[in-house]
Amino acid sequence: MKLIYGVKDKPKFGQLIVFAIQQVLAIMAATLAVPMIVGNGMSPAAALFGAGVGTIVYQLFTKFRSPVFLGSSFAFLGSMAIAFAGAATVSVGYVGLIFGALCAALVYVVISVVVKFAGVAWINKIMPAVVIGPTVAIIGLSLAGNAVGDLETADAGGSVYVAIICGLVTLAVTMCCSVYGKKIGKLIPFIIGIVAGYAVAAIFTVIGSAAGVDALKIIDFTPFSDLVADGVGISTFVSLPDFTFIEALGGFSEVNASYLGTIAAAYIPVAFVVFAEHIADHKNLSTIIEHDLLEDPGLHRTLLGDGVGSFAGAIFGGCPNTTYGESIGCVAITGNASVATISTCAVICMIIAFFSPFVAFLNTIPSCVMGGVCIALYGFIAVSGLKMIQKVDLEDNRNLFVVSVILITGIGGMTLSFGTNSSGDALITITEVACALILGILTNALLSRKKKD
Repeated sequence: MKLIYGVKDKPKFGQLIVFAIQQVLAIMAATLAVPMIVGNGMSPAAALFGAGVGTIVYQLFTKFRSPVFLGSSFAFLGSMAIAFAGAATVSVGYVGLIFGALCAALVYVVISVVVKFAGVAWINKIMPAVVIGPTVAIIGLSLAGNAVGDLETADAGGSVYVAIICGLVTLAVTMCCSVYGKKIGKLIPFIIGIVAGYAVAAIFTVIGSAAGVDALKIIDFTPFSDLVADGVGISTFVSLPDFTFIEALGGFSEVNASYLGTIAAAYIPVAFVVFAEHIADHKNLSTIIEHDLLEDPGLHRTLLGDGVGSFAGAIFGGCPNTTYGESIGCVAITGNASVATISTCAVICMIIAFFSPFVAFLNTIPSCVMGGVCIALYGFIAVSGLKMIQKVDLEDNRNLFVVSVILITGIGGMTLSFGTNSSGDALITITEVACALILGILTNALLSRKKKD
């Protein structure tokens, strides 16, 4: 679709805030989910703050020319679990999170130096449209299960059918606003869709509570009640997130070389996997905004921004960051590629991390409502990838095999795990996206060899 706001455009202040909040809602669920999955006292609010910091760092390195948001990376879940599993104390585990993020950042720095001197031609050669297109599609398709799973989840224990209704209302309103909306409505379909879905879920929940019908209870309002569990005070409204570097202060003296070696082995290989996804995301976004980000601001800058931004974010939130497909999908659907919007979103994330009621509200948005939104977001990512191969000659068996290998291994969920720690967790996991991309590159290289006469 034609962009309504380009990369350098700055919407009016009021609109800018609304657009930025929409981005916050798009990235919020995944960003908060990672620390909640890892546990060990990790703070979702701190992760939100770290995502904001990481995004600002990324924008500085890319000279505010790339509309990308960095959020908590799911690829490092296993690595983060290892950091705590191998730690003598929780504080040492937090030290491991910071050191691991540093190791991953150094991988990006090294690759960026290579790209700076070698250029990006070699990347375009080994990752042409026939490879990168279906890989981008896999990024969206691999998340399909998450979207549907959320759609069928009632956080307060209600009926799956009621949850689906709320999610589908969200999706329907989002789609109608995007297609039929005028002016501002067309630019904020996700906000309108989420508000509509939340309202329907709230009505069901209120009726269910009043009538004693558990099947109608969709929203879990516990985060609000937790705010006043110990009485009303300053912390009810404003509180300092449990930043990772603060939690790690007591653990630095207990760290040993063996533990740091384990952390390095858990993080560095994953960084190479996320590098492949970095390429795919930036290729996808380049297609959306019709400007090659690998050339301007340059892949070396996006890599430095991603790596250093990820480390900066982990210092505060513990989670290494990565480019977010949800954010890219939001850009694609709304036609708003304004970097000012992304940067404002990052600042808002940093601010609201201190406001307990707002974080609590975000935590009460039902999974089914976010599932409805994510069906659209992840679907657009998948379609963006398929659009990349529109001009690829699929009558040529060489191209057909490359696309086939990537799609089947990616959709089939092919992953590779190497080694285990004392808890049985894999030391290294190559995701389905990375496996599909690697096999696609190898297939393309094999079949692109010139035939001998």
